[in-house]
Order: sequence, then C-alpha cells, then structure tokens
Amino acid sequence: MSAIKTVLLMPNLTRPNTGELVRRLIRQLLEYGYSPMMDERYTGQFDGVEYGKFESLLIDCDLVAAVGGDGTILHCAKHALVYDKPVIGVNTGRLGYLAQIEADELQLFSRLRTGNYLLQKRMVLEVTLEGETQPYYALNDAVISKGALGRLVDLDLIGNGQPMGSYRADGIIFATPTGSTAYSLSAGGPIVDPSIGTILLTPICPHSLNDRSILFSPDMRLQVRSRFINNSDAVLLSIDGECIATLDKQRTVSIQRSKKQALFISFAEKGFHMILGSKLESRG
Repeated sequence: MSAIKTVLLMPNLTRPNTGELVRRLIRQLLEYGYSPMMDERYTGQFDGVEYGKFESLLIDCDLVAAVGGDGTILHCAKHALVYDKPVIGVNTGRLGYLAQIEADELQLFSRLRTGNYLLQKRMVLEVTLEGETQPYYALNDAVISKGALGRLVDLDLIGNGQPMGSYRADGIIFATPTGSTAYSLSAGGPIVDPSIGTILLTPICPHSLNDRSILFSPDMRLQVRSRFINNSDAVLLSIDGECIATLDKQRTVSIQRSKKQALFISFAEKGFHMILGSKLESRG
C-alpha cells in the first residue's frame, strides 16, 4: 500500500477540547513529514496548515482525518467516498466504533508513512426515491419512520420485485454492517462484522411478536412503499440521521448495495472485534 503524504483534517470543533487536539495533531503530522490541509473556513485558526477550497483539497489529499465522534467520521466518509479517499478517525466522542485512534494515540500516524496499515472497504447503501434520478448514499443506515408521535406506519416490503410482507411499526431500519452498531443496535438488531456483506433490516417497535431483524443478501434490491396514509400522517426517510424526504403512498423507496465503497484506514491490532470488545466493556 502506498505511503500517505497529504492529510486533509476535518474536525468537529463544537466538541470540547477538539481545537487543542487538532493543534497537537498538526504538530505531530508536521514532525512525521506529512502536509496537513484544512478547509479555508478555518483560515487563521491553526498554524502549519495549507488552507484551500474544500473540493480541491479533497481531490488532492491522500487521506482524510476526521477528528470527532462517529457522526463526524460518517460525515467525512460520505465526502471521501466520492473521490475514493481513505478515512481515519481520531476519537473525541464517547463510543467511537469507527475511530482507530484515541486522543492519546496520535503517534500511530507515524505508521502511515511506511504503509504499515490496513485498508478496509466498507459497504454503502444506495437509496433512490421514485421520481428522482440522483441516489443518496448511506454508510450507516436508511430509516423509514413515522412523522408523528403515537402513530404507526404500515409499510410493504418488496425484494427483487417480489412481495415479501408488510410491517406495522414505528418504522424500519435498513443498515449496513457498519451501521449495525448504530440505530439498528438500539432497536434490538444484531451486531454484524463489517467484513460480512449483508443488508440488515430491523423494525422499530413493531406491532407484532414475530418481527425480528433480517439479514438479506447484499445483491438484494429492496423496495418499500407506504400502504395506509392519511393527510395528517407523515412518513419520513432519513439517511445517516439526516431527514431527506417526506413520503406519500405513491412514492417508493429503493435500497440496494452501492458500487461505491467507503475506505477506512485501520491497524492490525485494532480490528473490529478488538474495538467492539473494548467499547462494550466501557459501556458495562
């Protein structure tokens, strides 16, 4: 694997102490011979950095370093996958399932100079709304849910053109293996190793005793349509926590594996199972 030279820093400066951590990281990167870069909107806040227009920096960089929690890493990865750029996460959040480096482990960046790292390819979902040609990309999940408290949604599920049943619930989650530790986990879904190719469906508070999570083939093309809806109801589509659209009964949502993949830098001793074990232990 090629050595890393230029690093685009994308921090979440709303988190406490992140600004100081970014300064430490910049000093460390310069010491190791990297060229740190940042969006021009940060101009003057940090020394030793090349500032420029975000799109140009993203095209030119070798690596995107996200400094924040899992939400920040997700946000950065969505930008990076457009240009097939790898991402590494520096954790300033709580759980940080996606992060490879903690705040006291900045020395690990030295290993990127010699190619002493692994490159993980993570599955991405492509979500398309009927009537639109531009797809949305979900690294964690796509959620179809109720728009009002106290109401359930009735959703039909279609797989590869064949009816597969219906759900009466607060909503349903379509998650990637990466997203299995996010909203799907909170809704009772299983944790899935990111190396497994699958589309995970988890119902949210289903109005049934029999509804459980389902693991679909990654080649399955899934479609969802709302069955019963009146003028006061709203069915919402959210992707990676961001509300994308309000649906009506004429609008079908299609979910399938994308040809695009998110690229993540990892280290041999920091595999999924090691991180999972440490995070679960810290929670309990």
